[in-house]
Amino acid sequence: ENIRPVKYKQGGRGPQEADDFMEKVAGYVRNEDYVFYEGDVARKSEGNTEKPRVNPKLSLPEVAEEDKCDVGLWGLAVMGQNFALNMASHGFSVCVGNRSAPKVDLTVQRAKDEGNLPLTGAKDTAEFVAKLKKPRKVIILVQAGKPVDDTIAQLAAYMEPGDLIIDGGNEWFPNSIRRAKSLETKSIHFMGMGISGGEEGARNGPSLMPGGPKEAYDMVEDILTKCAAKTSTGPCAGYLGPVGSGNYVKMVHNGIEYGDMQLIAEVYDVLNNCLGMTNDEMAKLFEEWNSTELNSYLIEITSKILSKKDDMTGEGHVIDYVLDKTGMKGTGKWTIQEAAERAVAAPTISGSLDARVLSARKEEREYASTILAAPILNKAEKEQIIDDLRAALYASKVCSYAQGLSLIRAASSQFGWNISLSECVRLWTGGCIIRAELLPKISEAFTRIPTF
Repeated sequence: ENIRPVKYKQGGRGPQEADDFMEKVAGYVRNEDYVFYEGDVARKSEGNTEKPRVNPKLSLPEVAEEDKCDVGLWGLAVMGQNFALNMASHGFSVCVGNRSAPKVDLTVQRAKDEGNLPLTGAKDTAEFVAKLKKPRKVIILVQAGKPVDDTIAQLAAYMEPGDLIIDGGNEWFPNSIRRAKSLETKSIHFMGMGISGGEEGARNGPSLMPGGPKEAYDMVEDILTKCAAKTSTGPCAGYLGPVGSGNYVKMVHNGIEYGDMQLIAEVYDVLNNCLGMTNDEMAKLFEEWNSTELNSYLIEITSKILSKKDDMTGEGHVIDYVLDKTGMKGTGKWTIQEAAERAVAAPTISGSLDARVLSARKEEREYASTILAAPILNKAEKEQIIDDLRAALYASKVCSYAQGLSLIRAASSQFGWNISLSECVRLWTGGCIIRAELLPKISEAFTRIPTF
């Protein structure tokens, strides 16, 4: 019950950090009744001889077994709300929690409005954990970085060996590996899972890219496969490999997305500035292309974006009011950092990152335009250029996917993840932003020739 006094020859009590660590981990406060030396003479300090304080054990509120939920989701921005409602729509009872109570109330109300779905809320982490069936399964969707660490610490304080925490955010994969090791000391499972599809995908069926212990994946396989998007090849959710692999695949997915969007932007630039096509003409062209080998989610929404009229001013198209300045959240940069680390060439993806960096420097570009004249464009055959653009766009999209998959293969080999590229591509065939008609062909190719 106590910590015996420690004799320090030099007369010191030991570092303050040791006191702080001891109190934090074990709940003990150093006994002030300690022994020190002055020369060879042992002396006893005058101090408090009360029994050291012990932090009270965290307790959970009582919840009847029949009232406990299958899974919990913590973090109720729109993605979190929608994925919680997705799980509830598939018959899983869900408990939701959030740092701020109003979003809990909003999500509970949405569940009622959408058909009295089996979803309940919790006012704090203790109630949240108490309302989950054992072994507990928790998905967190909060901002990457420190908020994830803070949330894990709060939840883990109440969780038990055999429970599972899944981080569904866009996280730098070494952070997931670090968190898994930390929770391993408490025998709590941890997984990092990429989720693609945006708000609509989260509600109606996203692409899910989980990585972690296979034992942990088995605990939630039924939930993930039922809630994921479905294609002719099955649910767009499947086990990728050890912790870190899911985050890595999602990171590369986003890098490919960067490349794909930049390619479309460059085609738009040629159509608009070289051929002088109007927004409606370009919208019609992209719509036609979406019925060809270019069929994909990004081509589809490009057509819709270009045709969207501005309903605020009633004049022109929305696209013409969009500022030509963009930013980024980090996954594209991580992809290029990793490409350099793994010695994998990814020029399409790195070019798209460079374009975003240049885009953000709008003031510099505007100043440069006063010094450097624009190029003189030669007239060319319109139909031939359009045909060439279509072919070039398709070839470039293939290159973007190839670069991303080469990076995944290199990392998988170096980290011993053993990721199946065929399965990886299959998870992207539905629900996600980079879904495209060419992906089943790529997946089939890797199935036939794994070393392709």
